[in-house]
Amino acid sequence: MKRLTLVLGTLALATHAFAAWNVNVVQSNGTLAFPVTLITVPYVVQSNPVPQISFLTSIATPNPLIVGPATGFSIGNFTAVYTVSDPTNTQPALNGFNFVITGFVFGSAQIGWFKQVFRRSDGQLLWQGNGVIQGAAAGGTDGAFALNIPVTLAVPASDVVVHEVFQIARGNDNDPFSFAGLTLVEQDWTVVPEPASLMALAAGLGSLRRRLRRC
Repeated sequence: MKRLTLVLGTLALATHAFAAWNVNVVQSNGTLAFPVTLITVPYVVQSNPVPQISFLTSIATPNPLIVGPATGFSIGNFTAVYTVSDPTNTQPALNGFNFVITGFVFGSAQIGWFKQVFRRSDGQLLWQGNGVIQGAAAGGTDGAFALNIPVTLAVPASDVVVHEVFQIARGNDNDPFSFAGLTLVEQDWTVVPEPASLMALAAGLGSLRRRLRRC
């Protein structure tokens, strides 16, 4: 029975190793002003074993998403929309993600964000969040920042659409020390552990415990 459990767990893991999620980035762009300048944000997608989507705002073209006296821009924004689905119907459902935001703020500058996750099949809202990162003159802290926000969906899902919007502003255009930049926006998705995988893990831990007792 133990051997059968281990085999089933191994087969389940092997099946998922060859299956990939379908990640489709619908929108990844924004603007800087003034003058109004359209920017395109490149991205990197990993679809196996779990979805990972990274928006590389630090190398947006023709200008990175930075505002401040040295850039000539005082405000900016970035919008991303993407979908994730399981085309093979063999993957464990998505249950959340780690939301990573990196950048820097100084003086009166600030970066605000708003994000929503919906289930595509019926439009159910699975998660919604927002936040603001501020420089010291605006009540926050000057310097670089790296946020890692763990998110749990309201219910697991295998077909989601994600909308996220970032707003960046100097705050005080007359302050030469007010500037900000958004360098990375990343989502590292997680999935519901499968029974077969959990059984294999439990069997392996049990075997290890027995071996340790013999020592």
